[in-house]
Amino acid sequence: MAEWRKSTHSANASDCVEVATGVGIRDSKAPAAHIEVGSAAWAAFLANVTRGRRRTGR
Repeated sequence: MAEWRKSTHSANASDCVEVATGVGIRDSKAPAAHIEVGSAAWAAFLANVTRGRRRTGR
């Protein structure tokens, strides 16, 4: 079974996106369904988020 994790920045635990290594992402309100995300796609996503933070200073 996958170990799903929620962001520590989620203010409301019922309205967030969860991620599981090797599985993908899902909406916490609909945990039965998820979107598969490969490791290369996830790494690219994280790299883009990191670049965006550097540009905005967040």
